[in-house]
Amino acid sequence: MAEEQPRYKLIYFNARGRAEHIRYIFAYAGIDYIDERITNDCWPELKKSMPYGMLPVLEIDDKPIAQSNAVARYLARKHNLAGRDEWESMLCDVLVDTLGDLKQFIFQYRTEEDLFKKEEKKAKLLKETIPFYLNKFEQTVAENGGYAVGSTTTWADFVFTVALENFENIFGATALENYPALRGLKKRVHEISAIADWLARRPHSEF
Repeated sequence: MAEEQPRYKLIYFNARGRAEHIRYIFAYAGIDYIDERITNDCWPELKKSMPYGMLPVLEIDDKPIAQSNAVARYLARKHNLAGRDEWESMLCDVLVDTLGDLKQFIFQYRTEEDLFKKEEKKAKLLKETIPFYLNKFEQTVAENGGYAVGSTTTWADFVFTVALENFENIFGATALENYPALRGLKKRVHEISAIADWLARRPHSEF
């Protein structure tokens, strides 16, 4: 007898943000779920009922689970997207967590209100921080023949693809011109039939 599929509801804003790699996993694995996109107006009240007052949250059979990467790891393990063994699973975590460090630097730049400091942060990002990280990631993906980890699709590929989409949105379409392996990873993921279908029908959002 087949195992009964849990009921999933993903709660987030109408944005890709911290939830899109989870949506990629659902799409890739062909999992039915409710993609609940809340408005900013209803967030203050809803926030009170969230486990840590943050989104996204995935409800699994009505049980709310916070932290997007914890959710993604859980789903990845269930649907063969966490690498072929424990070593590859660890490498997925290493890459995703390191990418998170870069995302934090970019977040600090984007939320800086002082215009002078914002330009300073942008200059340092483009000259030092981003090249440091992207060169490391580029080398890893090139060595793996277009994959983040090993030679099979993992949830780390989805995390990187979403991040690269956002990176181009923030810094322009030519931002990845010096990183052919990363561009190739994004292209490969976008061409997976289930992902291509999701991209064609997902709601529009700026980020």
